[in-house]
Amino acid sequence: MTVALALFLGSALVGWLAPRRLVRFADPVVALVAWLTSVVAVIATVAGAIFLLILPDHGLGVAEAVHHCWHSVQHGTAPAVEAASGLTGAALLTALLVRVAFVGRRTARRRAQEGRRHLDVLRVAARREAGPHPTLWLEHDRPLAFSLAGRPGVVVATDGLHRHLTPAQVEAVLTHERAHLKGHHHLLVTIGDVVAATLPFLPLFKRAAITIRELVEMAADTAAVRAHGAENVRAALLRVAGHGAPGAALAMSRDAVETRLARLQRHGAPSTVRRLLSCGLAGAAAMVLPAVAAAGALTALMLLSCLSG
Repeated sequence: MTVALALFLGSALVGWLAPRRLVRFADPVVALVAWLTSVVAVIATVAGAIFLLILPDHGLGVAEAVHHCWHSVQHGTAPAVEAASGLTGAALLTALLVRVAFVGRRTARRRAQEGRRHLDVLRVAARREAGPHPTLWLEHDRPLAFSLAGRPGVVVATDGLHRHLTPAQVEAVLTHERAHLKGHHHLLVTIGDVVAATLPFLPLFKRAAITIRELVEMAADTAAVRAHGAENVRAALLRVAGHGAPGAALAMSRDAVETRLARLQRHGAPSTVRRLLSCGLAGAAAMVLPAVAAAGALTALMLLSCLSG
């Protein structure tokens, strides 16, 4: 049972402390990978701990192979109690995962329906510009742009962009919105909303909705900076309207504007190779971090028990 408790503790530590570190990544794409992988890793580690409770003999054998001091840290809990605890935990975890799946499906369906309703209206009123992600242009003086997921996803923009922004700034706005569609950012935002709504037990889960929404905007900013430069992106971010987009859309100037403006002054666009390497390392580290934290806690307990014995 001690191994299972160590795994629970490692998961709790990562879920509580990791958010403060993850948001410090210079590249928002790396931060997104690390955050989402951490969510999966914490849930998987909790599931592993429950598995060990159901099969306590298996957990005991692993611990004995790791350290000879294992016998001194056994709590002497009856196998029946461990099995009952494991079955209870498995039932609770299953119920939570079912709830996540249910809420996720319902949220995705609702947003898809909302997006289709808006697109049906926009296709009648807007001029269509062809492309992998078509742009629908609306006759309106207010400079506004947003993206809507779909098959295919579309960018919606107003003619006010051309009246209030330079050509380079207009292209920066469109590149930003297309980056949302290419990166499947609407799906990531939905995942963050579902995780925050169904698993609000730790900061890693509770802050997922807000943090992922901010990170996808930063990631789209980075794509626009790579193509058009930081100054054009900053100017466009200041001039484009932040309100007026549907709730299911991602709009350039709606989320974390001040934070993004400050970030655009400090960070450039990373190279593709560096980003791939960083994402791989961050994902691998996030996946094993709960187990590493659990191993550290278990090792410390072993040493304390050995010294006290």
